[in-house]
Amino acid sequence: MKVSEILATSTKAFPSLEIVPPLRGLTKEELLESIAPFMEFKPKYINVTSHRDEFEYRQEADGSFSRHLVRNRISETTVCSAIMSRYDVDVVPHLICGGNTVEEIESRLDNLAFLGINNILALRGDSMTGEKRFTPTPGGYRYASELVEGIRNYQGSSTYRRSKGLDTDDRYFCIGVGAYPEKHFEAPNIETDIANLKKKVDAGADYIITQMFFDNNIYYNFVAKCRAAGITVPIIPGLKPLSTVRQIGTLPESFSLDIPLELTEAMKSAGDDRKAAYRIGAEWCTMQCKDLIAHGVPAVHFYTMGKSENIVSILQECF
Repeated sequence: MKVSEILATSTKAFPSLEIVPPLRGLTKEELLESIAPFMEFKPKYINVTSHRDEFEYRQEADGSFSRHLVRNRISETTVCSAIMSRYDVDVVPHLICGGNTVEEIESRLDNLAFLGINNILALRGDSMTGEKRFTPTPGGYRYASELVEGIRNYQGSSTYRRSKGLDTDDRYFCIGVGAYPEKHFEAPNIETDIANLKKKVDAGADYIITQMFFDNNIYYNFVAKCRAAGITVPIIPGLKPLSTVRQIGTLPESFSLDIPLELTEAMKSAGDDRKAAYRIGAEWCTMQCKDLIAHGVPAVHFYTMGKSENIVSILQECF
């Protein structure tokens, strides 16, 4: 089922889960076992992130350097296929501009359609390691709005469309996009960032998932500004529980977000007590989740980062 249909027919908030493809070397069974704890909550779909290929330079015997492709993780399409082979759950693979030409994107869409996957989260993607700003791949999309339009216009083979009962004008894929309630670090202000978000919606996005935040008022204010700008699609809040004291420094640096003083001080008070820090982070996230549900959000998206224990405890409390 398409995420847009799930959102339209759900009568109460539900959890949305996001997992990261495993590093090379992990087996299929280990992957499936890692997400098994989530399945008791009967998730309506599982998001699977995408990571662009990187390159490294190695010095040869003659002193010269050669460039080598580095793929550290299993592809999102392979992970989606593995999940579908075991569990009765829809999957939402992430598709990024970075590292892909338009033709390669089209090929990926063909593969996803072949597997019967009709949900995609369309993202520009991050810059490569060592780059300060995102550099488009030659022959690829520059912006997520362009990627959304390309997915929206995807037709696939006429034989495949007939087999699915799709008319020429029917859209095969349901498209989600990302948003930054505290603005993307490249945007000069929140108004410009929301204007860029509207371009993605106008290009064909069906719903929005926000980056993580730790103060719900940031989300509420963001939604109000989006509505004022003419964005009407569902906006799903994204949450991640803190699990270590170190994250109060690393997350703001990596994601350009703010962590409230109260939460910062609480995490610092845990000191070297890792269990205490883990508990504090989960309790704060639980509080956020309950408040969001009380305010009528359509769903709550959880960035699991490959960990299940704290997310499971939050789901037990809230759903």
